[in-house]
Amino acid sequence: MPVILPVLDKNPKWGENCFIAPNATIVGDVTMGTNCSVWFNAVIRGDVNTITIGNDSNIQDGAVIHATYLKAATTIGNRVSVGHNAIVHGCVLKDHVLVGMGAIIMDNAVVNEYCIIGAGSVVLENTICESGFLYAGTPAKKIKPITEEQRALLNKLPDNYIMYADWFK
Repeated sequence: MPVILPVLDKNPKWGENCFIAPNATIVGDVTMGTNCSVWFNAVIRGDVNTITIGNDSNIQDGAVIHATYLKAATTIGNRVSVGHNAIVHGCVLKDHVLVGMGAIIMDNAVVNEYCIIGAGSVVLENTICESGFLYAGTPAKKIKPITEEQRALLNKLPDNYIMYADWFK
């Protein structure tokens, strides 16, 4: 059974048709939209600041979503895929973003629409990622525009995770 806990009288909330894995943890001031999924060993800690996740987004296995006390909330848009073991911390991910496996997004960074953050990349504090580009490396740099195939992946991947989540219901 997932760990779902209030913190300072703030309870996690989510919309219809969400899947939360039995060993996921969601605490505090967390709000998720509809058709979201939180996968095995993922942690969403809204204890020190607000975390908001839009519709059709997926937080994959082992990912950690957190924020910074009195400094930086975390906002994740619609149709966002946060890859396995990624860390999303006190930042903004706009719609149609893919955060690759093991990537780290730091405080006050903004990842704009239709961006891909490459696996293992580190997006430093206060970085603004321009819409429509692949960012990769440590620190992450703008590499190249995403292709039409990658744009199609950003549109399709959330639907795949909605389908996978249905397998567990």
